[in-house]
Amino acid sequence: MKLRSQNYQGNIHKQGKVPKSLIKKEENLPVGPILLGVFLFVVVGSALFQILNVASSGQDV
Repeated sequence: MKLRSQNYQGNIHKQGKVPKSLIKKEENLPVGPILLGVFLFVVVGSALFQILNVASSGQDV
């Protein structure tokens, strides 16, 4: 309780300049860039493969 009171007293003169949270948050991506690249490669590659198969066989989608 005393710590909160001290924080409030320190922030009372900083009108509009007080951070939203006193705890710093790190913004990390939930998925790494390599895994994201592999996922995109698989999705785009399979879509292209499907398009080529349909185009070469002459069947309707």
